[in-house]
Amino acid sequence: MCHLLIDDDKPLLPIIDISKPDAYDLIRDAYEKWGVFQVINHGLLVARPPLGIIKYGMARISSFYPKLMWSVGYRMMGSPVEHARQLWPQDHAKFCEVMEQCQAKMKTMCEKMVAMILGSLGLTHGENMKWFEPQNGGDRTQCVLQLNSYPVCPDPDRIMGVAPHTETSLITLLDQCNINGLQVYKDGEGWVAVEAMEGALVVNLGDLMHIVSNGKFKSVLHRAVVNKTHHRISTVFFYGPPCDAKVSPLRKLVDFDHPPLYQPVMWKEYVEIKKSSFSKALESIRL
Repeated sequence: MCHLLIDDDKPLLPIIDISKPDAYDLIRDAYEKWGVFQVINHGLLVARPPLGIIKYGMARISSFYPKLMWSVGYRMMGSPVEHARQLWPQDHAKFCEVMEQCQAKMKTMCEKMVAMILGSLGLTHGENMKWFEPQNGGDRTQCVLQLNSYPVCPDPDRIMGVAPHTETSLITLLDQCNINGLQVYKDGEGWVAVEAMEGALVVNLGDLMHIVSNGKFKSVLHRAVVNKTHHRISTVFFYGPPCDAKVSPLRKLVDFDHPPLYQPVMWKEYVEIKKSSFSKALESIRL
């Protein structure tokens, strides 16, 4: 079932129950219209990070904006044990265990969502995403877990939590931890708040899925805002292919009437393009 919430006559993004048989059609419709949706009945228990998270730096995109971003985050790829051992010599074990379990469950959820997204286009994962297949027994996907902190802000109208941007990943999972802050941009509507919903995860489409879908599914512009009363925490999981994977529109989505819109590009090359061109990165590889 897909719910479209209305707040002051402004639509909020769809909420999709992926246990229902119509989920594939609803996913396709949500990505064609929004580029993002919230998913429920996903079978993934959402662990709430403690409020005492140590802060580890500003968002990477901060350099593109003169306005201060009122947030810090801790980003990790794989086990954080070596870093955490230096920070908390006696107390790192439980933190690392939870982080590793979270990454494993989030990765499994991303694999399921990518399969469903492809299925919504009538495609299969194995036929079309061969660059995800393990080589020599090793998993080559690139996954990053990030814990974000948005402190209480005395003047939120003058400050951004995180500035408007699209993700570089294939898809991104986000847990808002029950405090609103995420907003997505929808043509014709402007900025739309994503209502924090107990047990729901936001499934955010990234630039790479925009490319492989040949522009059929668009990466969504989004931002985070802060408030005067609540310290907001969010957990984000970025899911992508191997760094050396060459990404291009899927062959089965390209024909005479629908020529490829983007030139093939290795993900690590696209990451560098995004670092320098930022909001113009997709346009820079357009054919």
